[in-house]
Amino acid sequence: MPRHLLPSSLFGLLVLLGSVAPTVEAQTPRLPTHGQRPERMVIRNAMVVEGNGTPAIGPWDIVVEGGRIVEMVPLDPVALSGGEGRRPTAPVEIDASGKFVLPGLINLHAHIQDSRGGLPLPLAYQMKLWLASGITTVRDVSSGSDPMPFLELKAQSERGLLEAPRLFIYAGYQFNRRRPVHSPEESRIRVRELKDAGVDGIKIGGLDRDIMAAMLDEAHKVGLRVAHHVGVEETNAWDDIHFGTTSIEHWYGVPDAAILDGVQNFPADYNYNNEVDRFRYAGRLFREADPKRLLMVLDSMVAGGVAWDPTLVIYEASRDLLRAQNQPWFDDYLHPTLEKYFRPDPANHGSYFLGWTSTDEAFWKENYRIWMEALREFGRRGGLIGAGEDAGFIYQMYGFGLIRELELHEEAGFHPIQVIQHVTGNNARILGEETRLGRVRVGHLADLIVVNGNPLENLKVLYPTGVDIVERGETVHTGGVEWTIKDGIPYHGPTLMREVKEMVAEARARGGD
Repeated sequence: MPRHLLPSSLFGLLVLLGSVAPTVEAQTPRLPTHGQRPERMVIRNAMVVEGNGTPAIGPWDIVVEGGRIVEMVPLDPVALSGGEGRRPTAPVEIDASGKFVLPGLINLHAHIQDSRGGLPLPLAYQMKLWLASGITTVRDVSSGSDPMPFLELKAQSERGLLEAPRLFIYAGYQFNRRRPVHSPEESRIRVRELKDAGVDGIKIGGLDRDIMAAMLDEAHKVGLRVAHHVGVEETNAWDDIHFGTTSIEHWYGVPDAAILDGVQNFPADYNYNNEVDRFRYAGRLFREADPKRLLMVLDSMVAGGVAWDPTLVIYEASRDLLRAQNQPWFDDYLHPTLEKYFRPDPANHGSYFLGWTSTDEAFWKENYRIWMEALREFGRRGGLIGAGEDAGFIYQMYGFGLIRELELHEEAGFHPIQVIQHVTGNNARILGEETRLGRVRVGHLADLIVVNGNPLENLKVLYPTGVDIVERGETVHTGGVEWTIKDGIPYHGPTLMREVKEMVAEARARGGD
């Protein structure tokens, strides 16, 4: 009997018994809503760079539920054409055809900055640039005298209440710079205070050797990781090796530990607190390191499990000032507060280009050559290399700086697959978060980026402003991170960049505040 002739009660009974299939209208999946976490989402047809040093593989359908990757289905063309393949469904989809999916990038060396040089800088400006650049996790290596406001930002990000990457807060100013410690016992007390405050780790600068030994011993006891900005000071990489530092930041302490005479050949009028002196002669440090002893330092770092976060990008202006001052994204995205801070001024840390010469650049070019060779050798010998930007200083903008750091890793001799591993899987290991971050893997947190293009072919496609390429004889603008997914929350890259551009234009119209 045709359905329309059945009594309504009988039709309902047959549906319950399975004799008649109810009419169900198929729902068309929708795109994600910027800033809102869907219950379930599928990223379709994705070529995946997993983050563990293996080549790209795909296509895959990646299923995200809540804040985690719950399923990855390889797409077998033969099975699909025969109707045997099973494709997951979800009310929200991202079509990644022709695109690459990577783990969210981890910025290992960053500073949360709501002001520069005494002028306010919108926190949203920094966070949006980070997200638009595919950065889903940031290690903040000390940004203020009180860690509590930054820990509150971390909590808001974790709850999805703040449009920002995941934050790891390392106390630095709080350990010694604003409240100096004067004895080993004081350093132990300070470590315990910071642990009780809830920080994720400690960032140290110049410390006397006995104080450094005590603080690292106490940090190990309470389970805090330690990042060391090694300068020209009593301690160097040998102390990081002996005392068990988690990561060396920047580079000074590595060649410094390899100088046979124990001290660099500084001129008599050198003043470390004069930043023109400091950075001028920093560019001559690697040339004074003994090559054989440098290899001993690198081998000992590997054996001691000391990672190296080189931040190649933050010193690049020293070897090519004109390039640093004329980066193309400055036109639309450089906030006037940051622009003013970048101008040479002894009052601003890192704004040291007063009387910078071609000779200074020549020394720095040589310094980079030796530095990159040392970093490459460290990697060959099994060393753990991370990637961070240190932006907000020396002409480096948030997000853009990290992508440029990746380009410099490739210049140092690393394959792009390894470069991606440095900024994802390796950085997760340095954070101690490798079981949930840094990989495109079932069970890991849903920190993912969808990239317009193949970063293994051209790392420039990761820049949030995209890149111009030539196709069939014509210039085409492409690239950029289309979606940054942090903890299952999708953020649309072009939307973020439009908001940043508007923010900068409004600040310029107001006269720069």
